[in-house]
Amino acid sequence: MKSIPSASRTIVFTMSAVAMLIGGCANMTDAQRSAAIGAGVGGVAGAVIGDGKGAVIGAGVGALGGYVWSTQMAKKKAAMEQATVGTGVAVTQTADNQLKLNIPSDISFDTGQSTIKSNLRPVLDQFAQGLNSQPNTEIRIVGHTDSTGSDAINNPLSVNRAASARDYLASRGVSAQRIAIDGRGSREPVADNSSETGRTANRRIEIFLAERAVAQK
Repeated sequence: MKSIPSASRTIVFTMSAVAMLIGGCANMTDAQRSAAIGAGVGGVAGAVIGDGKGAVIGAGVGALGGYVWSTQMAKKKAAMEQATVGTGVAVTQTADNQLKLNIPSDISFDTGQSTIKSNLRPVLDQFAQGLNSQPNTEIRIVGHTDSTGSDAINNPLSVNRAASARDYLASRGVSAQRIAIDGRGSREPVADNSSETGRTANRRIEIFLAERAVAQK
């Protein structure tokens, strides 16, 4: 019986791993699920390239969702950290190489409103700077509310807040076509909604900036 080439064995093994990952995703968060499946898909892609050694490389790229942390991204993070000092905005690099701004309600929107407050504008102004020179970047804005009120109120409110931030960035020259928005209502709290402190933390918008790896020709 003919032996199976090592690359083929790697592909079979990796595809089996993908199946196991998908089967075990039920208890994962969206981010964990995407990273896990991305790792498997990346591994298959990597195995196809070359003699199977690419499987390890492919899995690494897939786990990061195809995002890279470039010098430009590092500079953007530093600029946003400087622009948000003392505002309560948290600027972080996520596990999958996205720049994340967590913007609390006390500087973003009044309770029950989707109109941007004046002290959020300088943050968005700084965020908008230089994005037109980074065509490989993707922008995503997600709105959140606390658990006060019904889903019928909170769900559209969270979307409208994200839309307001998108529209403001568009007014500063960023193409609205590059900006994806979403609203999660009260479904993804980061704190306990039973206290005012917790509800304040849950009322927020999150802005993500991610740079895709440029395909080598």
